[in-house]
Amino acid sequence: MKIYVVGFGPGGEDQITPRALEALRKSDVIAGYSLYVDLIKDIIKDKKLIQTPMKKEVQRCQMAIDEALKGQTVAMISSGDAGVYGMAGVMYELCENHPEVEIEVVPGITAACSGAAVLGAPLIHDFVVISLSDLMTPWEKIEKRVELAAEADMVVCLYNPSSVKRADYLQKACDLMLRHKDSETKCGYVRNIGRDEEEYTLCTLGELREAKVDMFTTVIIGNETTKVINGKLVTPRGYKVN
Repeated sequence: MKIYVVGFGPGGEDQITPRALEALRKSDVIAGYSLYVDLIKDIIKDKKLIQTPMKKEVQRCQMAIDEALKGQTVAMISSGDAGVYGMAGVMYELCENHPEVEIEVVPGITAACSGAAVLGAPLIHDFVVISLSDLMTPWEKIEKRVELAAEADMVVCLYNPSSVKRADYLQKACDLMLRHKDSETKCGYVRNIGRDEEEYTLCTLGELREAKVDMFTTVIIGNETTKVINGKLVTPRGYKVN
């Protein structure tokens, strides 16, 4: 009885690790959010599929566990890394009473790393990743995390920066950071990382406040040393290069 919890990266087949591909190959059943299943449909076309929409994560994991208890090898897929805002945690929680089910987490390239690579090298020094989604975290707690990270002059990577119901959340986060960061702080954001529609923008924190982004966008706000070098965002580590 085995469940792989597989991070398949940002979406492009060339950014799926060989270990992840092997886990998918060994699995009889693939479970995942419908959008993510569609992203890798050519790889898993001969597999039994379990698909559920957003907000049905617990139901999806339970369905995967039920298949595993029947003796099937199952892969629960997550975009990015399965252990970073992914499905690994809830799978372990639900399997607490099923120690007979073996769980193997297969890491993938999370959006912070793949987005940073598109922008240049903004995560070379200390950074923090914060999701602006308040579906499972109270907004008051998110606000505190954002402001404290800004006060500490961390590079900040924002997941889920905006949605139809949260259209002004990025603006709110920028306002919190502007209490501690200069409006000229260098920033960038990437949409559809690793996919055909990939696009990125460099801007200042003041400009980022007015940016139109969505759930497919990853945002990176630099620290006081972050700069633009030949059109790319770079945060120096402190090496003496001159």
